[in-house]
Amino acid sequence: MPEEQPQQPLTYANIGIDFEKRQSIVEGYRGVVRGDRNPRVLGSIGAFAGMFALGSTYKDPVIVASTDGVGTKVKLAALMGSYESIGHDIVNACLNDLLTTGAEPLFFLDYIGSVDLPAEAKVSLVRGIHEACDAAGCVLLGGETADMPGVYPPGEFDLVGFVVGVMERDRIINPAGVRPGDLLFGLPSDGLHTNGYSLVRVALDVAVAPEKAAADRERLNRYEEELGMTLGAALLKPHLSYLSQIKAAMSAGDGSLVKGLSHITGGGFEENIPRVLPPGLGARLRRNAWSVPPVFRLVQREGGIDEEEMYRVFNMGIGLVIIVSPEDAGLLRSVLPEAVEIGEVVPAVGDERVVWE
Repeated sequence: MPEEQPQQPLTYANIGIDFEKRQSIVEGYRGVVRGDRNPRVLGSIGAFAGMFALGSTYKDPVIVASTDGVGTKVKLAALMGSYESIGHDIVNACLNDLLTTGAEPLFFLDYIGSVDLPAEAKVSLVRGIHEACDAAGCVLLGGETADMPGVYPPGEFDLVGFVVGVMERDRIINPAGVRPGDLLFGLPSDGLHTNGYSLVRVALDVAVAPEKAAADRERLNRYEEELGMTLGAALLKPHLSYLSQIKAAMSAGDGSLVKGLSHITGGGFEENIPRVLPPGLGARLRRNAWSVPPVFRLVQREGGIDEEEMYRVFNMGIGLVIIVSPEDAGLLRSVLPEAVEIGEVVPAVGDERVVWE
């Protein structure tokens, strides 16, 4: 009878969670943000919680917070082994939500959940997050990296972000003052941003079946004439931040130019514009007011998706909508020449709050 081998003791390491590797990843994070300490940040990297001194520069400060995720765009990033742009995605998606109140960002925190995601991939994610925070004048205050065997498939991950900002109470953008006849201007997006990727992946048949990963990568790396780049590059374009444009608009004139802001994310125009309209008001939009980026038409054609569904799901080339009074349209155009007039505020008809012409 063969001699029984002694049973190996059960440890975290042999179920897939290596403490030494985790510590090396933390050191990688330190390398990314080292030397970039803001005097308002108290404490150091690695503490249980981050501390940020608000200071005494505000008269009646209001703290504003927002959280978001990158959604299933992470599946494309994992498939292509491209991570830094996803870090930009999560910061900018959260920043744009924060901007709709008029707040300035103070600090950001991230959450990475995964299993078997390489250390260099995690550091690349944090590098992208740090770069986007730095561009926004926002501090990457801390975060959490969780290894969760049995929750995530090997090599895949989830990325979530949290942003905190501040503003003076009398500077809050309050859509209660929006009236019929006010104009809607759109700031262009550069593509899909971070929304609709569950539909995109099925429409293009990529990052859906793990067994065809090699064929998917080959297709994503193929140059597409109509896109002017590879399909993968078009799908992984980072979510734009509109921070600089909105700061410029809010500083124009007497500071009351912007009456409302809508970030066009999941749910498209029909869900997001009514969120910043008073009860009883809706929006009439013109589809021919702007050019739709070619990536949307490629997704629509290959997926056989109806036009109405496209505008219901995607931003279709408009990432942020600004509401202004008609008499302020000229000022907005002078401050943001890239802004396109796309419609106007109208009385709502029943439950239909967004209509197209």
